[in-house]
Amino acid sequence: MNNQLLNLIEQITPTRNLNLFYIIIDIIFLLFLSFLLLYKKRYQTFSFGIFGGILYLIVDYGGFYLLSHSRVILINNEVATSFQTFLILTWMSISYGFTNFVFIWTCLAKDKYLKIWLSMIIGWRIVAPTISSLGGEAIIETSRTTNEYHGLMGIALVISYLILIILMLVKKKMFVNILTLNLIGISVQFAWEFALLINGIRPMNELSIKTLLVNSCIETNLGMPAILMIFYLARRKFNENLSRVTQNENSEFGILKLSRETI
Repeated sequence: MNNQLLNLIEQITPTRNLNLFYIIIDIIFLLFLSFLLLYKKRYQTFSFGIFGGILYLIVDYGGFYLLSHSRVILINNEVATSFQTFLILTWMSISYGFTNFVFIWTCLAKDKYLKIWLSMIIGWRIVAPTISSLGGEAIIETSRTTNEYHGLMGIALVISYLILIILMLVKKKMFVNILTLNLIGISVQFAWEFALLINGIRPMNELSIKTLLVNSCIETNLGMPAILMIFYLARRKFNENLSRVTQNENSEFGILKLSRETI
């Protein structure tokens, strides 16, 4: 990797500016989305979304804040206490973790209502900042530097997809389209990174486009092969409504049906 690219990655510092009203209306949206998922018996999708929220909290609060000290939160230009930071990161992690993993799971499953779920999630990301402007000035600022871990994330991305490719070569089965998997992994993060940027939640500066592209290509996408494996194992045992798959029943494998030709 050349020095120019290393400098690019080391300079990226994702920042968000928001107010308390944004957090409140976002929590209402999360409850509404959860209700719809449960009402339509998307129990597996809902469970995976909860898992995503918890995972994001572990990574953000445990990894970025406690271990690497790369996460900083300011309230009224003063550094937030550890408890305030925990509360804000709990909301932020559950919000983005839950919606991201619902986005991914419905795509992998080729859900019947995929367009509706994605329209709700992406549409909310775009319109929420406009509504939140009714709540006054943005007094909360979150930021994190990336030089502590983006290099490791890049390595994890390469290794995870390499394992998947080797597995398909060994099995001589193209059981998933790699390009489709990348598209899902990149688009899920790009959707909300772009929404943050155009709405002013993430400041527009000389590093904004770099932040958008690098984060979208690496951060969520690196976990897609592992998520695909979780999806496959879950679908082998359970249907979307969490009923067990019987011997006489074929479970839905979503995008895994795209390509199964011998190679």
